[in-house]
Amino acid sequence: MTTEPSIVCDNLVRIYQTEGVEVVALQGLDLLVEPGDLLAIVGASGSGKSTLLNILSGNDVPTAGRASVAGYDLLELSGRRRAEYRRDVAGFVWQQASHGLMPFLSAAENVALPLLISGVPRRERTERAAELLTLLDIDHCRDHRPAEMSGGEQQRCAIAVAVANRPQVLFADEPTGELDSTTADEVFAALRRTNDELGTTIVIVTHDPEVAEHVDRTVAIRDGRTASETLRRTELTAEGHERIVAEEYAVLDRAGRVQLPREFVSTLGLRDRVRLELEPDHVGVWPGAGGPVSGSGEPGGEEEAR
Repeated sequence: MTTEPSIVCDNLVRIYQTEGVEVVALQGLDLLVEPGDLLAIVGASGSGKSTLLNILSGNDVPTAGRASVAGYDLLELSGRRRAEYRRDVAGFVWQQASHGLMPFLSAAENVALPLLISGVPRRERTERAAELLTLLDIDHCRDHRPAEMSGGEQQRCAIAVAVANRPQVLFADEPTGELDSTTADEVFAALRRTNDELGTTIVIVTHDPEVAEHVDRTVAIRDGRTASETLRRTELTAEGHERIVAEEYAVLDRAGRVQLPREFVSTLGLRDRVRLELEPDHVGVWPGAGGPVSGSGEPGGEEEAR
């Protein structure tokens, strides 16, 4: 395992050209993911999260900037190194579990297949498959083919397949998008066990805000950039009970740029330009000249953003 961050994105840019039209999907995105993290990347349709996932999983190449996963520079990978990366370093779970499972193989055989391709001896393949099916609570499906399993069992089997080769990072694309809430909770529990027991770094890409309850860190993408992060921690109350505390932060990039939440901009009528005031412990933000002003409009008024 690398001692450096598992994922580094530095000023990442991806530009697509279609029929003479240029689309900037990522506009200088920054992201750091530490080994063993369990995080979700969320954003509306068109925010850039799917483009980011395609780059990190090795299926697309960025236009500019830096993107590395477990020490692999994703801009410079040769064809052979890219195949190696997809096989051994980055696991992938699709929204449709069937994309990661062979319909004519049993659950155990599906999990053993990546190991067979990697040349792992038969006994080790069998033991590893049994270990993962037990970890994800689907050992009862050992001899079942995908058609004989429920949607949740299929998705947990797909997770086992994705981590069979002990990848350093597991990417999950809307892994509960086609499941009901109860089954989705089971799949998220399986992902957390994979994170806790195997130490696998897991990145979940989704538009579902409910996923935030199942991860320690949520990164929100807007307009091709990281806009905010929510960090969660467990603390004890005065009565000795555990509670989850969530704190949301705006992301400050190396150029000093911050995306203000849309509701802040709308409430204060911010547009075109704003006034900034440096205080000893914070920065104040007010509407610029000519813009609508709520409250006093002076430093210390209601529109000050801290």
